[in-house]
This record gives sequence, C-alpha cells and structure tokens, in this order.
Amino acid sequence: MNSDTTIALLSGGLDSATVVAMAQEAGQKVIGLSFDYGQRHQRELQAARDIADHLNLPEHQILNINLASWGGSSLTDLQQSIPKTGVIKGVIPNTYVPGRNTVFIAIGLSLAEARGASQVALGINAMDYSGYPDCRPDYLTAYQTLANLASKAGREGNGIKLWAPLINWEKLQIVEEALRLNIPIEKTWSCYNGEKVACGLCDSCRIRNAALSQAGRLDLCNRGGS
Repeated sequence: MNSDTTIALLSGGLDSATVVAMAQEAGQKVIGLSFDYGQRHQRELQAARDIADHLNLPEHQILNINLASWGGSSLTDLQQSIPKTGVIKGVIPNTYVPGRNTVFIAIGLSLAEARGASQVALGINAMDYSGYPDCRPDYLTAYQTLANLASKAGREGNGIKLWAPLINWEKLQIVEEALRLNIPIEKTWSCYNGEKVACGLCDSCRIRNAALSQAGRLDLCNRGGS
C-alpha cells in the first residue's frame, strides 16, 4: 500500500478539480479517473482532460460505462428535460443518476487496490442540492464499511480510505479554496445541458454562479458547472 498515492474521481467540475489540488498540496501523487457514462454533457470530459493536464497528473484514466443504456435520469435520457426553475428543498431532482456514485466509487477502489493507493478522493458535496442519496455523509460512512470488507487490502488491515473533504462545505467555501489553489475555474465544466456554452439555468449553473458572485468573480459566471 502506497500511502502517497491517491485515486481521484475527476468529473471535470470545480469540486473534483479542487479535491485533486488539495490532495497534491498534501503531498499526494494523484491518478485521475473519469467516466464517459453516456451523459448529455460530454463537455465535462474535455474539462477533465484539461484539468488533468493543468495539474500535471501522471496518469488519467477515462472509462466508458454506458449508464445511458437504461436511462433513469435527465442526464442520460434525452427524452427527459433538465430542470431550470431552481433547487426545490426536499426534492431529489431528476438529474440524479441511479447508482452512479456507487458504481464509480467501486471502480475507483478497484484501481486504488491495483495501484496500491491508500485513498480514493471524491468531490461529492451534500450541500449543493436537496440531497442526492449518494452524496450524503451516511452513504459515505456505509460505503467505507463495505470498502473495508470487500477488498484484500481491507481484510489485511490496509483499507482504502474514501476521502471526501468537501462533503459538508458550502459552495462559496469551495470556490474560495479553488481560487486559493489557482484552479483554472474557467476550464471546469458540469453544466447539465450538453451545449457549447453553459446554460446558466440548471441547478449546477445556478449554484456555481451564486457562489462565484459572492466571491466577487462575476467574470467566471456561465463559464462552467459545479
């Protein structure tokens, strides 16, 4: 087990890019892992490549896992519309992708064990929305227990840590940390609509733009996603 190596799930968004830079600042060698899962906002994959290049990652894997084969989300089913009226408290929006983080983390753990990495870094954040089920602290705690039981490393007492430093942060705090770490925010992307320009209306854009405005960076609004 290499305590200086981290596998980071890199979506191409602001949160995951910030977590990668935080891990690097802590002295970690970071391997990026991104997914082409049939998302309508394919632009985020180019953003992931750009961030990986900017942060000089020694390795960046992009895996094809077509969750769009069965849909179930407006991000993977073009027949569904992306919500544009803002976050509704207590309602999980149709942008939730069934099982997405459960699948992605499992693959991250597999890569971590194969590379001897000590942790998997996640950009999940429970404060962004009304609460995706796979972005909550209790989910992360339960998954950590599973990770320890499901791997050779865990059974031998070298369990791989699921590290999600932003899980309870407000978006403004994340923006401020990204600015401190000199993340090229203009290169990040996770606007849910698969267009060349961020829509400014989906939940991801609204939350990101509000935080950037609070941070005094209006120049970065509508140039990416959360």
